[in-house]
Amino acid sequence: MSLFPMETCMRVLGAVIGILVFAAPIQAQPGEGFAELNGRLSPAVVNISTAQRVGEDGRTPLFAPGTPLERYNDLSGNRLRMQGSLGSGFIIESSGLVVTNHHVINDADEVEVILQDGRILPASVIGSDVATDLAVLRVQPEAPLPTVRFGDSDASRVGDWVVAIGNPFGLGGSLTAGVISARGREIGGRYDDYLQTDVAINRGNSGGPLFNMTGEVIGVNTAIFSPTGASVGISFHVPSTVAQPVINQLIEFGETRRGWIGVNVLEVTSDMAKAMGLDTARGAVLSRIDPEGPAADSGLQVGDVILAFDGRAVADDRVLPRIVAETEPGSRISVQVLRRGESLAIELDVERLEEEGRPASPAGAGTETTDQVEDTGALYGLTLEPISEALRRRYRIASDAAGLVVTAVDPDSDAAGKVRPGDVVEEIAWTTVESLKQARALIATAGADGAPVLFSLNRQGQYVVQTLRD
Repeated sequence: MSLFPMETCMRVLGAVIGILVFAAPIQAQPGEGFAELNGRLSPAVVNISTAQRVGEDGRTPLFAPGTPLERYNDLSGNRLRMQGSLGSGFIIESSGLVVTNHHVINDADEVEVILQDGRILPASVIGSDVATDLAVLRVQPEAPLPTVRFGDSDASRVGDWVVAIGNPFGLGGSLTAGVISARGREIGGRYDDYLQTDVAINRGNSGGPLFNMTGEVIGVNTAIFSPTGASVGISFHVPSTVAQPVINQLIEFGETRRGWIGVNVLEVTSDMAKAMGLDTARGAVLSRIDPEGPAADSGLQVGDVILAFDGRAVADDRVLPRIVAETEPGSRISVQVLRRGESLAIELDVERLEEEGRPASPAGAGTETTDQVEDTGALYGLTLEPISEALRRRYRIASDAAGLVVTAVDPDSDAAGKVRPGDVVEEIAWTTVESLKQARALIATAGADGAPVLFSLNRQGQYVVQTLRD
């Protein structure tokens, strides 16, 4: 299976040959029906056309005079090459504000908005955001335009009916319907929280709206999951709760202004939650604090579990980056953390994220080895040794790491896939480890009655937390 932005899903729409099999029509049409929704909403849904300038030596031929495409010829010596696909968008302000996807208008030299009545309006790009794949355009209409408004995507449920209106394969004004099939999907972005639906979405639908049954926009059609490039019934939509703050910033500033505190976080698993004394797996474990970031002098520590940020509950490690990003730079906020069983409130300043030129934090993968070490003194499938200079060089152990180094992992143990040779066990059950004897004693206490035991690891300078069972 492959994941595609809809504008790159298919290069050629093949001819349909053979017997057409028609699916049974949808019997359940909630509320007032899709026809009423379509009539009310489709005037505010637009097609997006883009063109890109190429040099005089470009291979694209000039369009013949008198043809509909003649307007893409540039008499100044350059040529305009039409993009191979169109996109969709929707009008949110009658004065001419249009929302679409970033990838629909990216690298375009000219953008046009085509209204339902056939009018073509030149558009300017107010702002665009790669991280959420959103863009805002402005057109200058002679009269107020029809609009749609955003709804609350957080109120939508799996199984709720939804409708998409857009421009698949250039066939403008197309409506498809289905249900929300999942929420909170990740497809590789920093702030992913996609709605997943079974609505038929194809090339050209990108940037179009996803409506609930009251006619509110609860998502922006963005990507599909497909082995062929065509719809197979799994579509992804940026939820309105993610889209609206970004769109508002693009309108106000022409760019995004996200908050930043300079931390990396890890997931709190169910085993970790149990070992930490949490009732459920929630929050995010601090795995790294940027020494140049706002959190460096705040009092936060690696290993802290962030449970709430500025009064907003942190459900998991995916939620925290979105909450931080939505926090206004320059704010001073309170963070609720759990530190070795103790609840603390820590204040820190939120700075603006520099989204261009700031290198990502290294993943810090451990060094794999095929060396075999005699399994003596193994604990939970780990062979542990005191750190020596030879081991420090062999495994490239960080200079500030202290504890016991893992030199082998039993492939049949619970530690397999969680711990790597070269990892340094610095703490067990939140207690600093200095010797193998101490490690045995801590495991005997923390792992009584088969309970999972919390191991804090240093993996080439990256803090990693794992729970292991005997």
